[in-house]
Amino acid sequence: MPRTIKFAKPGGPEVLEFVEVQVPAPGPNEVRIKVKAIGINRAEAMWRVDDYFEPDKFPAGLGYEAAGAVDAVGKDVRGFAVGDEVNVIPSFSMNDYSTYGDVILVPDHAVVRQPKSLSFTEAASVWMMFVTAYGALIEDAKVAKGDFVLIPAASSSVGLAAIQIANYAGATTIALTRASAKKQQLLDAGAAHVIATDETDLVGEVMRITNGLGARVAFDPVGGPTFPKLISALSFGGIIYIYGLLSTGVTPLPVLEMIAKVPTIKAHNIWLTSGNETRRKAAIEFVTKGLETGALKPVIDRTFTFDEMADAHRYLEQSGQFRKIVVTV
Repeated sequence: MPRTIKFAKPGGPEVLEFVEVQVPAPGPNEVRIKVKAIGINRAEAMWRVDDYFEPDKFPAGLGYEAAGAVDAVGKDVRGFAVGDEVNVIPSFSMNDYSTYGDVILVPDHAVVRQPKSLSFTEAASVWMMFVTAYGALIEDAKVAKGDFVLIPAASSSVGLAAIQIANYAGATTIALTRASAKKQQLLDAGAAHVIATDETDLVGEVMRITNGLGARVAFDPVGGPTFPKLISALSFGGIIYIYGLLSTGVTPLPVLEMIAKVPTIKAHNIWLTSGNETRRKAAIEFVTKGLETGALKPVIDRTFTFDEMADAHRYLEQSGQFRKIVVTV
């Protein structure tokens, strides 16, 4: 019998439990998928401890991404047939659907055809990271040649995706990492410049790189006490997208400097793109084309087996990985 992962209370990776389930036939506008690989995201660790932007409903499932083959389709589903290789794009609440399972049900709007150039393991890794970065950098900021883009926490999967997306658009990337240990890896990953923020004057270095102008865009999952430095490193009228809170400290705002620089600070999440049919289709087209041409590439740090899901979460929470974690089923 198929297994899914549930948890009855918030807590560490040890709360994750394997449960045997009889997955029902898909309802209207649902697709049932036999899963081959699952992409692991920071959001799921936050969900596991009930510290996400919506509260858990227990017993809770979890998981936003998966790759596999269509097992059955519900009424009114168009464009997919049994046996098709498909991926799941984050575009639903984990209170309604989840992807940590051998066999899963998902809404048809969350199903995309697997890019032909990718394996199941690679395909499970790409949609959260690339669509999140695409939504801010391409859809909203419209970055282009001549733009400088600041990317804090650049060694995360979304950070690495942002480097690729910005490069694809012709912009110049400035990757931020705390220590120089990951500098060469980030350069190899495509960053034009890398700043180790614990070892270098962030603002001074950005101004040196940009000839005193500052960066037009910052794409930040950190927030916290160092956030004012990003504002100082922006150009006049620049934009900061805040899409996470890796820092546990208060995020202060330097009001006088903001009055002088008139920056825009925007909260950002993937739902702005994946939750809108027109935007979602444009994002899928952009990412698929980038993958086909080789401009965009999966970035996988390590794989675990489905039975090792708790270990995958422990590894995620060490925050030492470079690239994406994938679980094979």
